Amino acid sequence: MFFYTSYTFAIYIISVFGIFFVRTHIIIVLMCLEMILLAANLNFLIASLFVDNLLGQVYALIILSIAASESAIGLALLIVYYRLRGGISISLLNLLKG
Repeated sequence: MFFYTSYTFAIYIISVFGIFFVRTHIIIVLMCLEMILLAANLNFLIASLFVDNLLGQVYALIILSIAASESAIGLALLIVYYRLRGGISISLLNLLKG
C-alpha cells in the first residue's frame, strides 16, 4: 500500500509544482488542477480496495464527474477568451479588470 500512496503523493507534488512554477500558460494550470483531482481519486480507490469498502469508489466517481464538468466549463471559457483577445496567456488576464 505504501508504494501506491507514494505514487499518488508524487503525482500531487508534481502538479502543485506545475501550478506554482508554470504560471504563463493557463492550459497547463488547468491540467495540473486535474492531476490534483486524479491523485485524490487514486487515494480514494486505493483506500477502498485495501479496506474492502465501496464508499471510496463512489467518492471517486463523484469527483470524476465534478472534474469533467469543471474542465468543460474551463475550456469553454478559454475558447471565448481566445476569440475576444487573441491569446490565452495569463499576463493578458489583467485586461479583464476593466
